[in-house]
Amino acid sequence: MSTAYRPLNDGTLAGVLAPLKEVSERLGGDFSQWTVEEVGDGNLNLVFIVTGPKGSVIAKQALPYVRLVGDTWPLPLSRSYYEHLALAEQTRHVPKHLPKIYHYDRNLALIVMEYLTPHIIMRKGLIRGIEYPRFAGHIAEFMAQTLFKTSALNVPAAEHKRRIWGFADNIEMCKITEDLVFTDPYRVAKLNRWTTPYLDDIAAEFRSDAPLKVLVQRRKLQFLTSAEAMIHGDLHTGSIMLTPEDMRVIDPEFAFMGPMGFDVGAVLGNLLIAYMSQEGHEGRPGSRTPYRHWLLVQIEQVWRQFAKRFRELWDQSKSGDAYMPELFTDTPGAAAFAVEKDRFMRTLFVDSVTFAGIKMIRRILGLAHTEDLESIADPAMRARCEIKALTLARRLILEAERLSGITDVTSAARAIQSTH
Repeated sequence: MSTAYRPLNDGTLAGVLAPLKEVSERLGGDFSQWTVEEVGDGNLNLVFIVTGPKGSVIAKQALPYVRLVGDTWPLPLSRSYYEHLALAEQTRHVPKHLPKIYHYDRNLALIVMEYLTPHIIMRKGLIRGIEYPRFAGHIAEFMAQTLFKTSALNVPAAEHKRRIWGFADNIEMCKITEDLVFTDPYRVAKLNRWTTPYLDDIAAEFRSDAPLKVLVQRRKLQFLTSAEAMIHGDLHTGSIMLTPEDMRVIDPEFAFMGPMGFDVGAVLGNLLIAYMSQEGHEGRPGSRTPYRHWLLVQIEQVWRQFAKRFRELWDQSKSGDAYMPELFTDTPGAAAFAVEKDRFMRTLFVDSVTFAGIKMIRRILGLAHTEDLESIADPAMRARCEIKALTLARRLILEAERLSGITDVTSAARAIQSTH
């Protein structure tokens, strides 16, 4: 840990920010006029809103441990460095979908960024039943741009390898994913939790499901070894802030060079959790039926628009060392290349669907859950929604290769919702 590091609080942060010209100009007035409020409700970090006479900023500081658990689980401050590195790279490609960064202090593990308002965390909006008409297009653009443009499909091999090296030491954050997503839900683990006693038998079934565990471990190997692109690494509905007209992606501290489908699957899986949770948020039975339909439409549109935009970027790119365009300039070559692109997108679909199922399971049987389900006060109702989500998740993992497209995913979700 750097000797300059110290956890900040509402009494010390303003003094740290005061000498920063861009920050002080944005806040206005003297720092004695600023108010500081700690608002972090996540698992890892301190998050402050700092408000002055002219405006506000967000200050995010990493802690040297997992906040959800405490100082018994140490965590390196370097995650703030990788978050800043990822934000800078993402901003190169989709600046309109990232918060503006005003300052980064590596010693303090501190990032000062734009205060997004009237944006809210997407997960909270989904719980309230808010529709976001531009979300599917926005998240599709974000994923297509960041995944394609940081892959060897778009960049020279040397650049791709340098990026792999640049993120290679984000080991501890990857280890959290490796354990909490791919391993712990399928074994007896100290930090696992679920809605007991309702899910006790189901949790035991998942721990003894050999075919499921083999497929999950196959995807863990992919996560460990497939450096396809710079991925966000934790792209769920709690890492997206939006309004009906605007979307920003935050918190890429899990970023590294990994499989593209992990990000896409995280988005799809969290939307499916939101879908299965709606029964627990209904004021009266059936009142959320139209909203459930809207969610399924979003799931279909996210994949379709992402796939379409990804293919467009690939068709336009002339610089990647993988599938060098000069090899496919004649008519037979172009036709063969088009078939190969179809195969690639099909593989990416299967990857994404499988990762979606895995992400759903970890949010129900592992350590870190989602507010979509956790906010359902009646444990019996919560368990009912969770059982539906787990049923779908298992099916997605076991049957991904047999799914013909995204409508098979939404049809399966609809059938499970209506029959269980």
